[in-house]
Amino acid sequence: MSQMSQFDEKTKKEMQTFLTGLQATSQLQQNIVDYTNRCWDKCITGAPGSYLSSSEERCVANCVERFLDASVYMVNKLGQDKLNRDLSQ
Repeated sequence: MSQMSQFDEKTKKEMQTFLTGLQATSQLQQNIVDYTNRCWDKCITGAPGSYLSSSEERCVANCVERFLDASVYMVNKLGQDKLNRDLSQ
């Protein structure tokens, strides 16, 4: 017997909503790590010292922001496309 069967429908829905949010948060955190690694490779050309130069710091920050902007744009675009498809059915 499934452990989920012991909960009422409202609780199941709340748990699913919580888990979906948790998965989204985890995915966002993983994306930020991936973007930071890519940007680090792009912006840090030599062996890092005890601190980043101002140009390296700006480069990494701008690079990550562009990746995040692109991700938000794509999520919004895909969401809008899905909404348009749903409305046309």
